[in-house]
Amino acid sequence: MNSTLPAMAAIRQRFDILSGRMNERQIREFAGVEAKVFGRGGIAVVAKATGLSINTVRRGLADLDEPVSDPSSRRVRRVGGGRKPLREKDPGLVDALEELVEPFTRGDPMRPLRWTCKSVRRLSEELECQGHAISPAKVAELLAEQGYSLQSHRKRDEGNGHEDRDAQFHHINNSVLAFQQEGQPVISVDTKKKELVGLYKNGGREWRPQGEPEEVKVYDFIDPQLGKAIPYGVYDINRNEGWVSVGCDHDTSEFAVESIRRWWRKMGSERYWQARRLLITADGGGSNSSRCRLWKWCLAQLSRELGLEISVCHFPPATSKWNKIEHRLFCHITQNWRGKALVSHEVIVDLIAATTTRAGLKVQSERDQSRYETALKPTAEQMASIKITHADFHGEWNYTIHPREA
Repeated sequence: MNSTLPAMAAIRQRFDILSGRMNERQIREFAGVEAKVFGRGGIAVVAKATGLSINTVRRGLADLDEPVSDPSSRRVRRVGGGRKPLREKDPGLVDALEELVEPFTRGDPMRPLRWTCKSVRRLSEELECQGHAISPAKVAELLAEQGYSLQSHRKRDEGNGHEDRDAQFHHINNSVLAFQQEGQPVISVDTKKKELVGLYKNGGREWRPQGEPEEVKVYDFIDPQLGKAIPYGVYDINRNEGWVSVGCDHDTSEFAVESIRRWWRKMGSERYWQARRLLITADGGGSNSSRCRLWKWCLAQLSRELGLEISVCHFPPATSKWNKIEHRLFCHITQNWRGKALVSHEVIVDLIAATTTRAGLKVQSERDQSRYETALKPTAEQMASIKITHADFHGEWNYTIHPREA
C-alpha cells in the first residue's frame, strides 16, 4: 500500500498536466498505458488516481490492442455515437425542474412538494409524475449546470437595528481604548448557553477506538438530580484571559455580578492591583440587561466593596454576537468539549479550565453552588442610594457607578 501511493500521485500529476490536451480516446489510451505499465492491479490504481471509471481504463487497454494503420483517420467515437442530452430529448425538462426548485413557485402554491424537503429523489419523483423520465443523479447534474447548489440558512437578518447602532459601537471602542491607555481593566461578560448535565449527546466528534462510540441517552430530558449548568463568563480583553463561573441554580443578575466578583478575587485583583476603575462591556439583555434594576444594584454593592468606579457599556439590541467574549472565549470552550458528554459539573469545570488557543488564551473556572432567588427587586430607596452617572450619549446604555460609603 505504501509503495502504491507514490505511484498514484505520479499518475495523477501526469494526468492533470495532459488531460486538457487530450480528447476522449487519447485519455482512454493514456489510462491504458499507465495501467499496463503498472502491472497487476493497475486498472484499479489508475482509476482511483485519475477519477476515471474502471470500464474506461479497460476500454483504453483494449484500444491499445487495435492495429493502427492510419492514425489521422481515427475517430474519437463513431458517427452519431453517444447518448443525446436529456434537454434535447425532453425540451420541457429544464423548465419543469426550475419551476420546482425556484424560491417563489410559479403555479399552484399549495402543491405538496412546496412543503417538503426538495431532495433530488423527491424532485425526480415529481418530474416523473409530470411525464419527465429522469434519475435522481441526473437531477443533481442538471441543477449544477443551471447554477444551483445545496445551501443552508445564513444568519444575517439581525432584525430592526437601532439607528444609533454604529455610533454605540464607536462609543464602546473609544471607551475601551481610553481604559487600556490608562492601564485600567476592561472585561467582556455574558452567559454562555445553558447545558444539560449528564449522559447527553454533545455536538461534534472525537477520536475513539473504531466501533466504540460513547453511548448516551436517546432523549434529552433534564435529570432532576444533575440539572443544568449555567456558565457565566468574564473575558479580560487586555490580557486574553477568561474566568467562567459554572452555576447550577438560576441565571440572575445577582449570579452575574457574583461571577465578576469571583473573577476579581481570583484573577483581577492580582493583575490590576493599582486599578481605580473597571469597564464592563455587556449585552443589552439577560442577567446583565441594561434595563434590569437588580443588575445595577448588585454592581453598586460590588463597587462599594472593591472601591472601584465601575463603568458599563451595553451593546445595542440584536448585536450580541459582536461582544468580544463570544468569539474570544465561548467559541473555544465549545470547540474544546465537542463530542464529550458533560456528565457532571466537575467535568464541565475541568473542560472549561483546559481550554487554550495558539494565541495564548488562559481560562480558569469554578463551580458556583449558591442559590439565587428569581424574584428579587431592589426598592425605590435602594435604587435612589446608588451613585450613578449616565453618559450624555444613550445614558441607558452607558453609565458609571461610583463607590459610596455605607
